[in-house]
This record gives sequence, structure tokens and C-alpha cells, in this order.
Amino acid sequence: MSKQVIAIVGPKGGIGKSTISANLSIALSGIGKKVTAVDLDLGGANLHILMGVRNYTNSLDDFILKKVKSLEEILIETGTEGLRLICGGSNIPDIANMPFQQKRKLINHLLKLESDIVLLDLAAGSSFNVVDFLMIADQRLLVTSPEMTSLLKVYTFIKTCVFRMLTFHFKETEAHEILEILESAHDPAANPHLKTMDNILFEVEKINPASAATARDVLALFKPNIVINMVQSEGDLKVGAVVQSMLRQYLGIHISIATSLPLDPMVRKAARQNRPVILVSPDSDFSRAVRKLAEQCE
Repeated sequence: MSKQVIAIVGPKGGIGKSTISANLSIALSGIGKKVTAVDLDLGGANLHILMGVRNYTNSLDDFILKKVKSLEEILIETGTEGLRLICGGSNIPDIANMPFQQKRKLINHLLKLESDIVLLDLAAGSSFNVVDFLMIADQRLLVTSPEMTSLLKVYTFIKTCVFRMLTFHFKETEAHEILEILESAHDPAANPHLKTMDNILFEVEKINPASAATARDVLALFKPNIVINMVQSEGDLKVGAVVQSMLRQYLGIHISIATSLPLDPMVRKAARQNRPVILVSPDSDFSRAVRKLAEQCE
């Protein structure tokens, strides 16, 4: 089976994204996968702490500063069989705003890693860096809590992804005359005729029918999955349907709810020990749900 890249992102901070990344990495290694977890929360790296890795000498800083030639040189053994870690950089000023060429080099090296699964723990928010790292993934997991504010940030994040994808697409196909339509669509209040993706592509089709058709193909390939964390009731699951409907109506994007993870007191208990809950309490509700998610990602 070829290598898979899984990206995990939380458009809003404080929703357990890195906790899921740490435990999912362990769960995937537990089903026989060779896993490399990469902390790409540039400037705010903490995945090593959640994995219980206390001492390390190398991080992404060394690669970015050209102290090492490849990412293989900064891989860390985690103590879990089949799981290695690349610690995130945090000591380079403004590292979270990485220049495009530097980011391109990092992406190329990430894709060369020898592993069954490369799991990327991305930063919170919807910066271009986060979106660009997300776009290289085969599977994209968007973590949210059941609160409507968190779910709406998922919608905003996916909208940012869609517009960035289409911008790159139209530039690559040299359909420069369409970029002005995309720019205008950023302000639907001033341009109500561009309120939905169908509206936008209708206007594109007037100018360049071929570009409209290829844009629809690009959008059809973008299928992120939502992971709802800290679920306490059946009602918490239903709020995801609201965002699904908005994305379908306004952006033409069809998403699925990959899974839900329960609010489990064992997660906090394990965090106080700086250890993954899947190792501290493998039979907890959260651990069982994460193993189920790992099977879906396999």
C-alpha cells in the first residue's frame, strides 16, 4: 500500500486537535502501520509533550536553518513501536509565516519520508501556511467541538481552502481574467450575485466555460472530513448537519462526519501526566473512539 498523508487541523484553538493527533498516531502504529507524526504547529509546537517525549535535541528548526539536509536526520523515537516524531520549530522568529519557497522545500521533504503514514498536526486557524500543508494530504481531518462558534470556524476555514485552491488553479491554467471574480466574491455583501459557488462558477462560465468545468472538477476532489470532539449528547452530533448544509449550499462542498469523540475525564487526567490517554487508559471511551478512527483512516 502506498504512503498516506493525514492532516489534522482545528480551525479554532482549544478543541483538542493535538491530543487527537498524538493518540491517533499511536492507534495507527498499533494496527501495524509505520507512522511518522510531524508537528507543524509552527511557533506553538506541543505534540512532543502530549506524546510524553521530554528530551529531544533536534526539531524542524534545524531543517529550516539548514543545520541538517533531510527530515530523516531529525526523527525522534517516541518509545512506541512503529511511531517516530518530528518536533515542531518554535525558536525561529516569525516561523509561522514561512516564505513560500521555504514551505515548498519542506513539503517536498515531507512527501519523501519513509513511512506508511505521515500524520501532520497543523496549527489552529486558517493561515495560508495551514491551508497549503492541508492541501498535500490524502485525508484531511477537521477537528471541531460541538459549539456553533467552533463549527462556523470550520465553515470559514473550508471557504478559505476553496478560494485558495481555485486561485492556484486559475493561475496555473492562466485564466487570469477570472481571478477578479474570485476577488469580488470575497465580499458577498457588496456582490450578492457571487454569494454561492454556483453563482461564482456561473459568472466564470460566461467568460471561460472550460475553466468553469475544470474548477468544478477541482472542487469535487476536495472532500474533508469533520471530527467532532468533546461530544456529550446526541444533540451535539446534530449540529454538524448545520455546517454540512451550509457548505453544500454556499460552496458546493460535500463533507462527512468522520467520527465523534466523547468528552472523557481520562483525557484531562492523562494530560496532567503528559502522557497520551490511549496509553494511560486504553479502555476509556476516548481511546476506543480513537482506535475506531484509526481503522477508518487505514
